[in-house]
Amino acid sequence: MKASSTIGGLAGAVALTLLNEGVKKINSNAPRLDLLGQNALAKLMKGNDLFPKAAQQIFPLAGDIVTNSLFYGMAKGKNTGNTFLRGILLGVTAGIGAVTLPKQLGLEEKHTNKNPENALLTIGWYVLGGLVAAAVISALDKSPKPENLELKRGVSNVSKEAGKELAKTI
Repeated sequence: MKASSTIGGLAGAVALTLLNEGVKKINSNAPRLDLLGQNALAKLMKGNDLFPKAAQQIFPLAGDIVTNSLFYGMAKGKNTGNTFLRGILLGVTAGIGAVTLPKQLGLEEKHTNKNPENALLTIGWYVLGGLVAAAVISALDKSPKPENLELKRGVSNVSKEAGKELAKTI
């Protein structure tokens, strides 16, 4: 995976997490992606007291950031337009999954699908994450890469020096 994809994926995941964490404080009807993650971890850890309660709240957050980073990192396309399209499609896919899969997985669906507004916000938040990832990936891919510029300068300098030495011998 290219650095731009990794950084862009992380940016999309962080944007999604910050949105979720911020809006839940001011809107009680907002999607609760954090609770969905905690619910999933609790189901996996059922009967296992290996981790304290504090860790059970942090692990879903960290897990969400890691998995969403990897997911959004796939937004990179052949060009900017394709990258944005891929970011949107990844966001729509993740959002629909967050709305429709909890019930089928035995998780509480109320966190992302308690009413139509909640479901639409869930999908919208994931799309926003995909757009942020696409924007960062595109911006990083357009910027001049320092290692390439240094390589070009080095090759140019070597060529100039070789030309000077050749001229001296002639």
